Amino acid sequence: MSSSPTGAAARVPRHLAIVMDGNGRWANRRLMPRVIGHKFGVDALVRVIHACRERGIEHLTVFAFSSENWKRPQEEVSGLMNLVLVAVSKYLTRMANDGVRIRIIGDRARVAAKVREAWDHAEALTAGNRAITVNVAFNYGGRWDMVQACQALVRDGVAPEAIDEAAIAQRLSLADAPELDLFIRTGGEVRISNFLLWQAAYAELYFTDCLWPDFDELALDAALADYAARDRRYGRVKKDVKADGTPVSFAPET
Repeated sequence: MSSSPTGAAARVPRHLAIVMDGNGRWANRRLMPRVIGHKFGVDALVRVIHACRERGIEHLTVFAFSSENWKRPQEEVSGLMNLVLVAVSKYLTRMANDGVRIRIIGDRARVAAKVREAWDHAEALTAGNRAITVNVAFNYGGRWDMVQACQALVRDGVAPEAIDEAAIAQRLSLADAPELDLFIRTGGEVRISNFLLWQAAYAELYFTDCLWPDFDELALDAALADYAARDRRYGRVKKDVKADGTPVSFAPET
């Protein structure tokens, strides 16, 4: 993975990840089926993709369906699978015309063939686009990602002494993406839920009570403003300036 930028360029994250949480609760509060909340969640995602593109974010990775979501009621799981097909049919042409590149990350083996075919079509149609890359994590888990990377190391015949962070990173699902800069979770929960465990090592975390269907450009800008105000040091010593302009060094934070 390439390194994140420093200085003024870091004010806008190159790579943003979002756990899109709260669809079901949003629907429940309106006495609607949970799947309706997921439908409005897709609309919110399309809105946020275009907002990210306009703000210069290069990569957006979203948690659409975790490897743990199979435990949900079968009706909801089936609704989510059908929603993939509806979303591709409804939005793909617009996305392609707007320069959006779509990639799917996760274990495809358990997903129905018609869903995999829709993904393949979306990826092929948008492969040449460069305005923004949207990585959709579906049947994905951070632990799964690390396990499959280790399995790839074994298949590739890499000697144990040759295994380092770079060797693992090159085999992760987002091997060709920049380092993750900002990790947003909506819906009020304060955890990362097995999403991008490796990639989030030095990401800035931002949690909001806003339920995902209500997340809009203003909510995104609030998160970006919070991110821009942070001092990202990656373990280095913090630098500050005295009143007379001379630098002051502080001990690294642990």
